[in-house]
Amino acid sequence: MAIPIPDCRDIVSRALAEDIGSGDITSQFTIPLDLISIAVIVAKEKGIVCGLPIVEEVFRQIDPTLKLQFFLAEGAQIAPGDRLCEISGFAQSILSGERVALNFLQRLSGISTKTNRYVELISGCKARIIDTRKTTPGLRILEKYAVRVGGGYNHRFGLYDALMIKDNHILACGSITKAVELALSQAPHVMTVTVECDNLDQVREAVEAGADMVLLDNMSLSELEQAMLLVDGNAGTEASGGVNESTVREIALTGVDVISVGAITHSVPSLDISLDFSSV
Repeated sequence: MAIPIPDCRDIVSRALAEDIGSGDITSQFTIPLDLISIAVIVAKEKGIVCGLPIVEEVFRQIDPTLKLQFFLAEGAQIAPGDRLCEISGFAQSILSGERVALNFLQRLSGISTKTNRYVELISGCKARIIDTRKTTPGLRILEKYAVRVGGGYNHRFGLYDALMIKDNHILACGSITKAVELALSQAPHVMTVTVECDNLDQVREAVEAGADMVLLDNMSLSELEQAMLLVDGNAGTEASGGVNESTVREIALTGVDVISVGAITHSVPSLDISLDFSSV
């Protein structure tokens, strides 16, 4: 579950360049260059904290002389008033990194918190909560990491690491059977083939064609139950579409293997977390 910091350094660098540009002129104009301060990052609402290693990387890139002390571990449950981190060093440096550090921390903690909520809602079921490719461009590696911190699992990272035959592939090929045949004839033996199915006839065809996984897209509970009977253990099953906090447990109780939830990355609110000077 460790965050791949080497892969994230460029993301942090670009975020800092975007925010600071040619310089933090407000801090430069109002704060003495040699002023030493202590700042504390504090939780303002309940959740699962995620992104502390990124906070450390932000301030490392801003000023390697800054000292950070973390009071909680990555993935910990947090509540309003919890102190997450103390930062000591030059006040200008702390302020220059504040917004970028909080943007990452708030966003990733929001994802891990929402994911954990879905995981708790299907407790006791065999299904796993997984993410989708509906992520913020350029931030996928971080957002999928946050899903794992929240107790979820990752779907494919991109178009390059898994075969998923969707409606437009089927239309272009002419049929599910033809699309699966072409995929299986060229795919490495370790790679699975998933077929997105909109109805029960497609489920039947996908299983008969030899698909490893069927994605049951926007199906009602009744359709999901019928689809599970059709699959009968001959392929893995993924439920997708129409998944929210009110429906996820009923979906899980149909016996599907995984439930993909785009909302845990594409529309999750950031967690309320602040940075305040405690001494100057």
